Amino acid sequence: MMKRWLIGSVLFFLFSGLVAAQGLTIEVKKGVRNPTPIAVIPFAWSGAGFNGDQIAEIVSDDLYRSGQFKPIDKKNMLSFPHTDAEVVYRDWRMSGAEYLVTGQLVPRGDGGFTANFVLCNINGQTTMFSKTIQGGPNNLRDIAHYISDAVYEALTGFRGAFQTRIIYVGGEGSNIKLYMADQDGAREQVLLTSKEPVMSPDWSPDGTKVAYVSFEGRKPGIYIQTISTGKRERLTNFPGLNGAPQFSPDGGSLAMCLSKDGNPEIYVMDLGSRQLRRVTNHFGIDTEPSWTADGSGIIFTSNRGGKPQLYKVSLGSGQTERVTFEGDYNAHGHMSEDGRLISFIHRRDGVFHTAVQDVKSGRVTVLTQTNLDESPALAPNGRMIMYATKRGRQGVLATVSVDGGVQVPLPSLSGDVREPAWGPFKTR
Repeated sequence: MMKRWLIGSVLFFLFSGLVAAQGLTIEVKKGVRNPTPIAVIPFAWSGAGFNGDQIAEIVSDDLYRSGQFKPIDKKNMLSFPHTDAEVVYRDWRMSGAEYLVTGQLVPRGDGGFTANFVLCNINGQTTMFSKTIQGGPNNLRDIAHYISDAVYEALTGFRGAFQTRIIYVGGEGSNIKLYMADQDGAREQVLLTSKEPVMSPDWSPDGTKVAYVSFEGRKPGIYIQTISTGKRERLTNFPGLNGAPQFSPDGGSLAMCLSKDGNPEIYVMDLGSRQLRRVTNHFGIDTEPSWTADGSGIIFTSNRGGKPQLYKVSLGSGQTERVTFEGDYNAHGHMSEDGRLISFIHRRDGVFHTAVQDVKSGRVTVLTQTNLDESPALAPNGRMIMYATKRGRQGVLATVSVDGGVQVPLPSLSGDVREPAWGPFKTR
């Protein structure tokens, strides 16, 4: 088991026999037990090139994928208002909707458009907000995700993460690719094509760079790549393992696993000076580092107690404490940006699930019913987790709400992908 864990954490899917990715598969596996009914009306549009359904479909899909909302099917809508003044609240109460989103796209002379949209509280018979945003001819999805974020924040109190992006790995053999896409899998781009394995991608906090492990020359090394230019820099070339890079919250340092001194240990590299600091020193295997929310410590996976568990080390004092105690296997931990939760892979009854642990109480909640989960990645708002799993023989990505609840399957694209990393918020 120990050998399997080390290979899985450092050489993840190196010999997994996956087929080349042809598109991203994302499916929702869970949501809250009673998702809120919401009507997203097809927007009015008088120009060419779009139709009113496109915005509504993207917003509906975003809200549905969060697991917290149940959009009403278009065929069950009693009317199609496009302003709050046109909403007949009595009729919409009969439909079961609690909230309603609608709006208009007004063409501009430059080929772009203005989007006017409103959120209405059906039971309260009030307009919660009315907003306007400008978009160019190629910004339809950006505008839709902006609307989704505005609605999500107004109704949940948490910032929406629908304008964010993800990175992930696909392919096998001599056709490995590092992809970037919107959080819903749309607008997929290839950041890197390699003949050797690529793994453990991570975002810089400002969203301009990615770090990852590449086996170019059949030797693992840690690289940083600038997204806008594709410029790459190799940071490590040490003997043995060079793995699991993770940016610090301020972007100034990179945590990593190195075995250059004979044993897998956690190190931190200052990205300005390139100086290394060894953080752990134990005969056990220490790997998979991630940062605490305030950047003062590092969470990592270690078998120093006999089986893989999560530990936390203070960068100031060097004091190390065990974090997980429930179960005989807990790995790949990541703390939410608010410091409330740690997501990780948890083995229960011999099956690997995505789980979260409350930092204060230590309570563990298993979130998924799939059985081959890997690489959980928290959304920047801490409300959703994206992880890799299997559907048959195909590698897919799935999302789950940290609230747990019933299963909510989502039709998805074809593809075979793994190792997701969820990008940061866009600057407001």
